[in-house]
Amino acid sequence: MTDVVATNQTILVVGGGISGMTAALEAAECGKDVILIEKNPALGGRVAQLYKYFPKMCHPTCGIEINLRRIKANRKLRVITMAEVSEVTGDKGDYTVKVNVAPRYVNENCTACGACNEAVETEFDNEYNYSLNKRKGAYLPFFMAYPQRYVVDPRLIGSAEADKAKASCKYDAIDLEMQVENLTLNVGAIIWATGWQPFDANKIQPYGYDRIPNVITSVEFERMMDKMGPTGGKILRPSDGKEAKDIAFIQCAGSRDRNYLKHCSRICCTASLKQTTYVREQYGDEGKSTIYYIDIRAIDRFEDLYTKAKADNTVHFIKSKVANITLDKVTDNPVLQGVNTEGYHRYSNPHDLVVLAIGMQPSVDFSQLGINLTVNEHGFIENDADNGGMFAAGCASDALDVNRAAQNATASALRAIQVVNQLATVEG
Repeated sequence: MTDVVATNQTILVVGGGISGMTAALEAAECGKDVILIEKNPALGGRVAQLYKYFPKMCHPTCGIEINLRRIKANRKLRVITMAEVSEVTGDKGDYTVKVNVAPRYVNENCTACGACNEAVETEFDNEYNYSLNKRKGAYLPFFMAYPQRYVVDPRLIGSAEADKAKASCKYDAIDLEMQVENLTLNVGAIIWATGWQPFDANKIQPYGYDRIPNVITSVEFERMMDKMGPTGGKILRPSDGKEAKDIAFIQCAGSRDRNYLKHCSRICCTASLKQTTYVREQYGDEGKSTIYYIDIRAIDRFEDLYTKAKADNTVHFIKSKVANITLDKVTDNPVLQGVNTEGYHRYSNPHDLVVLAIGMQPSVDFSQLGINLTVNEHGFIENDADNGGMFAAGCASDALDVNRAAQNATASALRAIQVVNQLATVEG
């Protein structure tokens, strides 16, 4: 990697999801020098793993493609993937940031021809598809990945498989001698756009995610719907591969619960309403969606999704906090147990498939990083003057949908620009 030039007029953006890309682009298009780092091999974050996002119900490829085009065209913006912050020292206007860049084992000669992928046979869990299928040890993270370069899994290094991958490349793009690089950046402001992660469904023991195969999470359901996903765009039961036409959606799976996440994750209700449209898209009137909910929080323009779902004769609502899920060993059906609080009727309802509308939590535990950032009880970064020239963007600041995350990221970019502008005025 060539030397990265950074000064106290540079803005560092940590995280290359939709919020990080937005913040970096807004700052760079205002003429500021920006470095965008991402821990994964490609930009895109959680949005790149969606099938569609609301309210327009469009595929994320369109929004990501536009951002990538802007990134490629902007000379003020430098992207570094497979990079993580290890230390931050200094203060507003003068931060020293240490960054570790993991080896990709593939250099810039790569044309994404796929020869290395064909040469190796070893497979690993596919992180992009939430481990619902496998990928090769030499792989392109996903079809729109930027940079459009393959990656050699570090678990192959030192093996005959790695040698086969190298031998297959006629562009001399595979470098098995790559090592971890340590960068030290001097920057004026930092935007933390580290995103969110799904709450671990294994912790919700009554719902049996770890032992009932036909209980999945909402993020897994998104990947299942993608035609390039693990099931080729079909809604199939993990237990037997059969079509799932009767689907239950359980709200607040890990959210608004003292035992798990106390906060409302905001997107879950709307995500399930959106996913009922997937069932109709696939099965028409033959499909059935049942939403088990405490209350529906689909505010302002997202209320349209709720209105449409209520009018759909294939969508049913049961006001209930599901008590537990058991397994019908004959049919492999998950069976939901609980009480419908509208009339207080006990139920024991079997479904083909259960989708847990899983809670949203910060991807990074900032309290463990030794960085002077104010975080709230839920782990999100607070907007606090004590943070100096460091700002949160998107879901590092709160549980947000895509639209609000992008708006929040724009605001954070403007705050970071103010910091470096003020510094330039003083130095001038």
